Order: sequence, then structure tokens, then C-alpha cells
Amino acid sequence: MSKVIFTKGKIYTFERNQPVVESIVVGNGKIVDLGSHDDMILQWGRSDTKIVDLQGKTVTPGLIDSHLHLSGVALQFLDLNLVGVRSKKEMLEKIRERANATEPEKWLSGLGFDENLFDDGGLPTIQELDEAAPHCPIFIKRVCHHAFLVNSKALEMIQYQPSMEVSTGGSVVLDPYTQKPTGLLLESASTLVTDRMPEKTYDELKHGLALAMEHAMQRGLTSAHTNDPRYLGGFDQTYKMYDELLIQEEKGLRCNLLIDYPFLDRLKERGMYAGYGNDTLQIGAIKIFADGALGRRTALLSQPYQDAPGEYGEAMQDKEILYQMVKESRDHSMPVAIHTIGDQAVDDVLQVLDQFPSVKHRDRIIHVSLLREDLIQRLAKPSLVADIQPRFVVGDYPWVQERLGKERIKYLYAWKSLLSAGVLCAGGSDAPVEPIDPLLGIHAAVTQRHPEDSHEGWNEKEKLSMQEALEVFTIGGAYATNEEDKKGTITQGKLADMTVFSRDLFEIEHPDELLDTEIEMTIIGGEIVYQK
Repeated sequence: MSKVIFTKGKIYTFERNQPVVESIVVGNGKIVDLGSHDDMILQWGRSDTKIVDLQGKTVTPGLIDSHLHLSGVALQFLDLNLVGVRSKKEMLEKIRERANATEPEKWLSGLGFDENLFDDGGLPTIQELDEAAPHCPIFIKRVCHHAFLVNSKALEMIQYQPSMEVSTGGSVVLDPYTQKPTGLLLESASTLVTDRMPEKTYDELKHGLALAMEHAMQRGLTSAHTNDPRYLGGFDQTYKMYDELLIQEEKGLRCNLLIDYPFLDRLKERGMYAGYGNDTLQIGAIKIFADGALGRRTALLSQPYQDAPGEYGEAMQDKEILYQMVKESRDHSMPVAIHTIGDQAVDDVLQVLDQFPSVKHRDRIIHVSLLREDLIQRLAKPSLVADIQPRFVVGDYPWVQERLGKERIKYLYAWKSLLSAGVLCAGGSDAPVEPIDPLLGIHAAVTQRHPEDSHEGWNEKEKLSMQEALEVFTIGGAYATNEEDKKGTITQGKLADMTVFSRDLFEIEHPDELLDTEIEMTIIGGEIVYQK
């Protein structure tokens, strides 16, 4: 088979013995050789060899997002997108505009609002939502996907009654005076609506997912670890959609599918397991929720919230149920990927995992937002990966300081401490909770602040170097799926996945230059899947 030579670039391999090269030779989707331009052309230049001139651009191993929801990104293309809305007034106006174009009694779905950004008050009341959309039911997810807004029409459509059962960890928030719903649903209470809403068609969802994949590759991503069955109609439909897009239609992006615990039995029935598949589409870990989020004080803490002294947050399942979930996963030799935001949630999860032997694939502790010194040390195991989302620092500060207080804030987003302790860390976005753009995640990792802020970082001692940040989004992502022998570095024999940038990230004078850096090219298996 003919070869492709990517040459005349500044190629950072992330390998110690050959850290920077000019040329990479690719054959059959893998790296055949690498070195100087002259040597590679001399050894591999043939009449049928394709030469790609990188024009001096900077290349790194292909960027990997270790935790996101491509289905949620897809919905940003299909539903009302409220990401970045800066006021309640603007949010209500966008709802009103979409409602005016929506037929009576047809559901209006939206996502992405964050009331912490609002400069004119908090959440819209149910009365304000009713005024904006009187004739159609609305269901809008907060940016964190742990809180939701509905109007009276939605409650009417689901035939809401106060006696309706809400599973553990969820609640319908009531007005303290009238004892009527405020329009706010927390955690699992959302299923009161989602179980009764008409689902989007297969073709609608597949179209949105294809757009999400293209969007990811335009941002330089070559691999994504994505959790979707709850939003794509269950396990079978999710796998079918990915198989059609990635294998049959060859969309390009490599995807590792995290499977929600309720679909474990179906996974068993189909004879699938972690690592099932190929280099393009692969089954990942079993996704479990241990707690909620800091924004709504549902993250489980070992000490009360500073701004709500009687509240500790909520465990999404008690320890016995969590133990049983992990046991059933282990019975199928499956690793687990457990959502843990609060320090007590991390503690509870580690206590449960300590009772089981590890399996072939690593377990993942997702988010590990708030830690303690003892927890950091306990996370340092070769069978564990801390799945971190650096961009959370942008969404959570400055309000999170009031939630946690001065002492605990030192252990919030403690990325440097994790790496220094020898914890394996993988970097992700949790998109659509935060933007899918990995350069924004890398910026947050090296600055510990919002792009618009000018200070030295909220937690300066936890800032990562550029090398560390990039390795978290490359090598770390490979460790999370036990694929460090296939990807994460530019090494002979590994997959030819690379990201090409408009500037040298290691020579920029100020981290904010990351914000103006563009993706010149995304290369997956030696194929240019995106070019500016």
C-alpha cells in the first residue's frame, strides 16, 4: 500500500527519545517511520508516495476528549441552545421566540442555561415561563444536566400530581408558601417529563450526531469518550447509530462508548464488553452516578455547604446499591466510570472499589472536583484514572467559593496535586456542559481562570504547564481506555492520529494566545478529516 509523508512540520511526539521531528511516514493508518525531512524522503519517497507539506505548522498527538456527551452536542444543533446566555431576560426572549414558531402542545426542548451568569436575577419563575410559552410545553436542561425547567403546560401534559413517585436523589421543587411546583426539577425528577415526552426520530438524532462529530473534528479532536444511551433511545439504538456513522459511513472520529448502568444487562445479552469493537468504535466502561453537582448543592460533601450549613448534598444511591452496581459490573468483568463531584462521593466510591479486584480495563473516577489530601493519595493507582474537566473552573468560579469556603477551595480542581501524586489523569470537556473545544480546556488547565479574567488564577498552585495540559488531553485519554500502546504519542507502530495547530503552543508568550490559535488540520489514521 502506498505511503503518505507528512513533512516540514514541527512535530512534538511526546516521546522522550525523539521529542521533536520534521516528518512522519504513514501507511495503513499507522505511523511507519518518523525523523528528519531529508531522511524520510530519502527512505520512503516513491512515485506513488503522497507528500503533505505541513508548512512549518505545529503538530501534536491527536487530541482526545475523555468525557463528553456527543448526544448533548447533537441536541445543541437540534434544540434551543441557551449556552452562554447572560441574563434571564435574554433567556425568556429566546424561549418566547422559539415558542412563537412552535405549534400548540408541541414540546419545546432546550438546554445550556446557567443562572450564575445572569446579571438580572436568578432562575425564571414558572409564571415567567408560562408568559413566554403559554401554548406549548417546555423542558429545558441546565448546563450541568442536573437541573431542569418546565412550565405549567408541561406539567399539564404529563398530568403531574404531587403523589407522583420520584426516584432517589430527585425532587420537584415546591414554592414554600403555595406548595405548588416552581418549575424547577432536580436530578432524577426530570424522568417525570422525559418518560412522557415524545422522542426525537432516529433520523433526527442521527443527523444531529453527525453534525456533532464534524464539530468535534473541526476542533482538533481525533477521539472522544462519549456517554449517550440515555439521550439516544437506549443502548441498541445508540450502538446502531454509532456503527452506521463510524463504520458504515466512515465519518472518521474514533469513539469509545460509556454505557449507563441500566443498560448493563442488554450489554451482556449482546455479548459485548469493555474493549469490544475496533480502533474506531469501542465499548467502554459502565457509567454510574454517585452524586450531583455543586451548582444545585447536590454534590455530596463530607462537611456541610458553607452557604447552606444544614446541607451536605445528595448521594444518588446509597452505599449498598452502589456496591451492588459495581458488583454486577465486575461480574461481567467490566470497569466502571463513576460521576463524583463532592469529596464524600469520591470517598464512598473508593471504599466500594477497594472491595473488588481490578479488571483488565481501568476504572474511571469522573470529575473528582473536590478532593482532600487523603483522597488524592488513594487515587494514585495504576488501575484508576481521574477523569478531569479543566474547563469547569470557568463555569464554577467565583460563586463556588461561597459554596465551599476558604479552606476547602484549596482542594477544588487540584489537577497539579493529582499529577504530582502520580494519579493518571485524562482530560475532557463534559460537553455540552462546557464547550467541546479542547483548546479552551487546555487554557483553563494552564491558567485556572476564565478567558476574560486578568488575574493569575483562582488556585494558582494547581495550574498545569503546557506540556502537562497537552499530555492530559492526549496520553491521559489513551490511558483511560487502555489504549496507551495505540495512541497518545506519535510513535512508530501507533495509530496515525494528529492535530495540527496554527502556532507553536510551547513557544507562545502568554496563555491567552491559545484563544486565538486555530486548528489547521485534524488527521485520523493518516486521513485528513478536517482542514481549515
